[in-house]
Amino acid sequence: MIYGFAGLTLNTDRMVLQRGDQNIPVEPQVFDILRVLAEHAGTLVTKDHLIEEVWGGRFVSDATISARINAARMAVGDTGSAQKVIRTVPRRGFELVAAVEETGSAPPDFQPEIRQTIRYTKSKDGRSIAWSSAGEGPPLVLAWHQFSHLETDWGSPLMTPILRRLASRFRLIRYDIRGSGLSDPIDEHDTVDTHVDDLIAVADAAELDCFSIVAVLQSAAIAAQAAARMPERFLRMVLWSAYARGRALRPGAPESAEHDPFIALLNSGGWGNPDNPFMRAWATMVLPGASHNETTDLILQIAHSGTTRQALLQRKLIDNVDVTNSLPLVKCPTLVIHPRLGALHPAAEGRRVAAGIQGAVFLELDSANTFPIPSDPIFEQQMSETLGFMVRE
Repeated sequence: MIYGFAGLTLNTDRMVLQRGDQNIPVEPQVFDILRVLAEHAGTLVTKDHLIEEVWGGRFVSDATISARINAARMAVGDTGSAQKVIRTVPRRGFELVAAVEETGSAPPDFQPEIRQTIRYTKSKDGRSIAWSSAGEGPPLVLAWHQFSHLETDWGSPLMTPILRRLASRFRLIRYDIRGSGLSDPIDEHDTVDTHVDDLIAVADAAELDCFSIVAVLQSAAIAAQAAARMPERFLRMVLWSAYARGRALRPGAPESAEHDPFIALLNSGGWGNPDNPFMRAWATMVLPGASHNETTDLILQIAHSGTTRQALLQRKLIDNVDVTNSLPLVKCPTLVIHPRLGALHPAAEGRRVAAGIQGAVFLELDSANTFPIPSDPIFEQQMSETLGFMVRE
């Protein structure tokens, strides 16, 4: 069925939300919320009904429902204060108040939206690591940074253009590193090699004898360490904003945690809150070129990824990572892409990685964003270079 409302088209056959001919990325649960509200437009949908339809009757906290409703409002251009499309009925439920028109079903030859499947595997020490598979083709592992959530990232406006582009060409394998998203927590005894074990466990669970990988930030160090340990399993590597040594090991590092603005933010109580000015300032350092909505989405990703304690433990580990001696042992063709103006991890760190891996190609792009985002003018170039390198003979 196709529903039209508020200048939007909700196609339940194709699982697509559009404004004109532009797709609006939404995660599956948010899409299902919009579907249920559209099916009952003009009438109250109780929380119990919503939970039954969207979550299959499982226990869901009010905070989770509120977060998904806020994401639905953002997708349709509504706000919690305006409520021109989705109205909240306190303590009862929600109502789609915009006029809705049913315009029929999709044509029989439509192309279905790419969907992902989430599974679990056990790492070497017995901890559970969540991983997902989407798309078809040669295997490609995407090792994201420390703040991830397999489910919510799939519908994120920041992440979806990256994920769908990769999944349209490859069998895309992703995973939440321990301490993030759907995976088990990290603890103070975990190391770089523990993270390497997690990556290899995911590759084993996905039955990948050998594979290519795109790795971001600290996951680039993990990927390099893994490729040095098991060179026969790695076909090609593309590293975004890579570094071999953590911030605590670089010249000019803060003398103590008291002088680290990231640690101060974590301890301030504003972590993961898009309305906190310190959180927004830090997110702007990560993505200086992001729009207000993109910055908000990054903060919401962080909020979903895990607790403040987990973020602190991750930070302690990655700030002290050093895989410099492993770089010469990497044998697979490698492309290192780094933003020229990156504030958190300067281009010099990317150059050190490229110089350490024999034959690595280094590409410096005119950007300050830590990872590619759809609004960045270099987004298409970074994606094209990445895809081109992966399929190069």
